[in-house]
Formats: sequence, structure tokens, C-alpha cells
Amino acid sequence: MDRTALELLVRHPARVARWCGQRLLTDELHGPWMREMIAGQGDMTLLSHRGSYKTTCLAVSMAIMLLAYPRRNILFMRKTDDDVTEIIRQVKQLLLCDAMQLLSSKLYGSPVALARSDMHSLSTDCYAAPRGAPQLVGQGIGGSLTGKHADIVITDDIVNLQDRLSPVERDRTRLVYQELQNIRNPGGRIINTGTPWHPEDAISLMPNVRRWDCYQTGLLTPGQLEKLRQVMTPSLFAANYELKHIAREDALLDSPPRFTADESLMWDGIAHIDAAYGGADDTALTCGRVTAEGVLLYGRLWHGHVDAVIDEILAECDRLRCGPIHVETNGDRGYLARELRLRGAMVRPYFERLPKAVKISAYLRKHWPRTLILEGTDRDYLTQLMDYSDHAAHDDAPDSAACMLRLLERKGDLL
Repeated sequence: MDRTALELLVRHPARVARWCGQRLLTDELHGPWMREMIAGQGDMTLLSHRGSYKTTCLAVSMAIMLLAYPRRNILFMRKTDDDVTEIIRQVKQLLLCDAMQLLSSKLYGSPVALARSDMHSLSTDCYAAPRGAPQLVGQGIGGSLTGKHADIVITDDIVNLQDRLSPVERDRTRLVYQELQNIRNPGGRIINTGTPWHPEDAISLMPNVRRWDCYQTGLLTPGQLEKLRQVMTPSLFAANYELKHIAREDALLDSPPRFTADESLMWDGIAHIDAAYGGADDTALTCGRVTAEGVLLYGRLWHGHVDAVIDEILAECDRLRCGPIHVETNGDRGYLARELRLRGAMVRPYFERLPKAVKISAYLRKHWPRTLILEGTDRDYLTQLMDYSDHAAHDDAPDSAACMLRLLERKGDLL
């Protein structure tokens, strides 16, 4: 075995990553992250902001581990199976790139080849473990862990926005993370990377935390950070980029949303559009209907001008069999109503007289305990609902939802 090649892989992983085409990974920032993943002792948790290339670092580190530790196997876990296949594919591409092929030929006398490969697992021809498990296997947190064991367990973004919005999802993810303690072989380790979303999410269980927020990495300029602040709620920016939780004592809604997957419950409902005509506003669509279980809402959110998404809005209303579409005429003097009619939609324009904050407080809070959310609703739409307060930077989704609840109440469906 060529010790120089092994030392390059283990001690200078960022340099190897750049040889493999990952040119944005630096020795100063990403090098220490990757060295700790590859050669560290004990469990580790790396929390860093969105866009810091932590998942790229993880993919390169896994490729290097497969070469450097041929007797160890790895279990890799993300939130969903689809998320896993993306990274498994990236690891395969790294192993087969020219730089890795050269380094592996120096380690083993010939370039590494894939002895086994599918969407969720792979083994190289240098794998020398006595057990029959693949060298690297990946799965989402919904998969079964029964019978699985690994020398290295890796979690990447198993906590996400769902954990922030749903106590049930938070509990599920926490239970899966706790079960991983039994999956790790004696003497093995667990490596976690991610972003915190809630004070009681699974990240609160993870040990040896190292945090790198958007001000520490130097990867984002002040101008870029300001643009990000303008397009998301303060609590989302804090979670994604500052790695902290903002207390929402002043939030209007104090209970988490409840969900249903039965799309047929929305059939014969009505629709409402809160249109954006530029700036930082969003265009919000809300479909609603009163059912035996309570009032059902479905929401979509698009950043930017309504003209760009009219056809998509109409397609959503057709899919859910919702109409007519209610639109406000205060700001556009009936422009959107005319555009929708030209496309054959049934429209109900109205003039808004109630102040937005009063309307949201009066209707959204009143009916929230009886409200169900149809699965498929945009997460950004839900985030605006849950983060709404008198000081909220974005209120397009709660405004549209409140208008929908008022419409249903006026129809006599809601009492």
C-alpha cells in the first residue's frame, strides 16, 4: 500500500476533492470538517448553514473512507430514500473519477472498481469485511433498521422543515436517531451533519456539536445575506443561516397544523388568490372546503409576479376541482380578474375593506383549531402561517388563508 496516497486521502481531503472537480471546497474551512469525518475519534455533529457544502464534504469523505477503510461498512441515512439515491450516485461518481482511480491504484495496485452497485448501496472490489452487508448502504428514516449493523453510521439532514412544523415528525426522527445507537458496531462511530429546526428536534440529542453559522464561514457576502433575509421569514433565516431558534411567543398560531392526505375532500371547494406584482411579495393560492372533520385548506406560494404563475394556479384549481376563484381588486383595479376570465376561469372579484392584520387575527386564529391542511401544501406557505405575528415580514399566505376562512364563514359553511 502506498502510504503517500493514503496520507493524501486522509490528511488532505479538500485537495483531493478539488482534484475530483469539487473546486469550491477549501483547505481552511472544509479540510478540517472532512479530516474529522474521515479520521476522527468518537461521534461528531457538524451543524452548518445552508450552502456551506457540508453534504458535498460528506460525499467526498465517504468515498475516501471506502478506500481508506476496506474492512469497515457504512450506513448512510437521510430524510427520504430519494435524498439518499442522490448522494449514493455522487459517491459512485467520485470513486470513478480520474483522481480517485489514480490514488486507488497506488493503494491497491489497480484502480478501484464497483463490485456491487444499485440505487441505495455499493461495494468496491477492495472491500474485505467478513460480513455480507454492502460496503455502503443508504436509506431514508422511514426504512427498516431491523438486522442492520455498521461500523460507521452517518446522518445527513435527517431533521428538516417537517420537524419544525410537526411534533409527530419530530418524535419519529428522534426515535430513529435513538435506534441508531443499537445499529453502530462496538467501537464504531456516528457522524451527523445538518441544520437545527426546533429546540426539541433530533439534533438536540446529537453529541459533540460544532457550529458554523453564516457569519463564521465567510461563504456569503453581506449583500447575499440581506437578499436571503428578504425572501424568507426571520425564523427561517435564523434556523437555516444563523443556526438558532427564534422564540415565537408573539406568533398568532400556538398549535401545530394537522394534516390529511385525502385529496377528494377538497373537491367542490373554492379558491382565493393573494397576488404579488413585484418586490419581495409572494403570490399565494388557497383552496378551501368545509368537511365533516373541519375546514380543509391547501396552499401554494410562488415568489414573484402573479403573471408568471397564472397557468399553474389554474392547473391546481382544476386538479382539486375548486372554483370559483376569489380575487381582490383594490390594488390592480380588476386586472387579475380579467386575466383569469380570459383563460376561461370562473372568478369572483371583491373590494377589500378590512385591514389585513385585523382580518388575519379575526379569522385565522378563530378557525385554526378546526383546520386541516391537505398534504402537498407548500412548506413555505405553512411556515408563513406558523410564523405570522404583527411584526411578520411576510404575510401573503396568512392573508389568503384568512380570506378563505372568511369566505367559507360567509357562505354559512363555518359557524
